[in-house]
Amino acid sequence: MAADKQHAHELIEQLDPAQLPAAIGMLERLLDPVARAIANAPVDEEPLTEEDREALAEAREWSKHNAGIPNEQVMAELGITQEDIDRFQEPNFPESK
Repeated sequence: MAADKQHAHELIEQLDPAQLPAAIGMLERLLDPVARAIANAPVDEEPLTEEDREALAEAREWSKHNAGIPNEQVMAELGITQEDIDRFQEPNFPESK
């Protein structure tokens, strides 16, 4: 294991500074138990309801005639900034007994 860690350190040292944020993000996701659980979650195979199919058809039709709404616009309308998202921390609720 020590050799693997040393190899990882050597690879990180070889990265261009512009590549560091992507590498850091990847390492953080590897260490995040929620991200791991989502990545390993089984595919939802629940059948679509008629309501689901209608909503999907409506969304597809809308998309044919309208441009998508940029994430920045949605965030601005909600009063959220990227900084808010970057600083967000899940609330630490006490465990129920």
